Amino acid sequence: MRPRIATLDFARGIAIFGILLLNISAFGLPKAAYLNPAFSGQPSHSDAWTWAILDALAQGKFLMMFAMLFGGGLYLLLPRGKHWIQSRLSLLVLCGLLHATFFWDGDILLSYGLIGLVCWRMVREGRSSQSLISTGILLYAIGVAILLMLGFISTHTPGSFWSPGPADLQYEQYWKLKGGLEAIRNRLDLLSSSLMAIAVQYGWELAGAMLLGAGLMRSGWLRGGYSLRHYRYLAALLLPLSLLIQLPAIYLQWHLGWAYRWSGFLLQAPREIGGMMQAVGYLALCYGFWPHLSRLRMAHWISQVGRMALTNYLLQTLICTLFFNILGFYQHFDRLQLLALVPLVWVINLAVTLAWLRYFPQGPVEWLWRKLTIKASGIALKEQD
Repeated sequence: MRPRIATLDFARGIAIFGILLLNISAFGLPKAAYLNPAFSGQPSHSDAWTWAILDALAQGKFLMMFAMLFGGGLYLLLPRGKHWIQSRLSLLVLCGLLHATFFWDGDILLSYGLIGLVCWRMVREGRSSQSLISTGILLYAIGVAILLMLGFISTHTPGSFWSPGPADLQYEQYWKLKGGLEAIRNRLDLLSSSLMAIAVQYGWELAGAMLLGAGLMRSGWLRGGYSLRHYRYLAALLLPLSLLIQLPAIYLQWHLGWAYRWSGFLLQAPREIGGMMQAVGYLALCYGFWPHLSRLRMAHWISQVGRMALTNYLLQTLICTLFFNILGFYQHFDRLQLLALVPLVWVINLAVTLAWLRYFPQGPVEWLWRKLTIKASGIALKEQD
């Protein structure tokens, strides 16, 4: 096994923790609430402010941060050869499909695996780190442009996915709490919509982030190969600039009452542009202050969470589905109250991670993923021979 990059593990752990800041509302509230705080009428003051702060600081940022780290990981896997990479990504697709079908409709593993299968050859064939970065920015920009185009051609009247009626909300609560075949059928319906969104728009952004991450890894940026001054200067530049781009859009969404066309499409574009800049800025903070962070015990613990990123992502699903769906706390909390539950899940992530890695070198899902990859890539090599 290759030596681990501590800063990379720390950044990955931060991303896993950060993703839950938004996912918690997807676990505890109707799906429409993820982007639309006015999904069932005018939101409370605290609910609107919680949405606004999370939109500015977290929405999409940690997903793109994780996608860049994923792309950097693809570059590190290139020496293992195409059979290893294809087998590994195909298994991730299978894991995502099972996760999305039987556990939670907010899965990201399937999309990461599918886009990874498309991108890894582009990572391998990239002439230089700059060409990978430039291509990544171009693909991301295409995704943003498609988002704007969809906004201009979309209907003014939203569907139930944006403004569900009382019957829709009641049915969503019914199947999420009941589980079984009814829940599987609905999760598959949502999965088909998610795959369509990936094919049409989101996949471009995801591919762009992965190629950008691969370019940053190839250049040495994600290995911590630049000066601390460089990382700190970049963070000081990108983070305020990203907020300058996003804050007017957040204000307008609130001012317009989260109108479908504006909040669902047109005013998401500033978030997507600023969000990618912010994700790079967050990474720059991790690398720029790593000499100080590395002295903290908490930073070491978060790095351990990053070592078990896949296990911890799935563990968050198990914790939240148990609490909200099986124990019946779905729709019992507002957005701010849900946010207060996030540190409790983080503590469980930390406790499980530290206990497990005390006795084993890898997380349980990472171990299984590696073993199955070895077997699958070995079968592929035998078939080729």
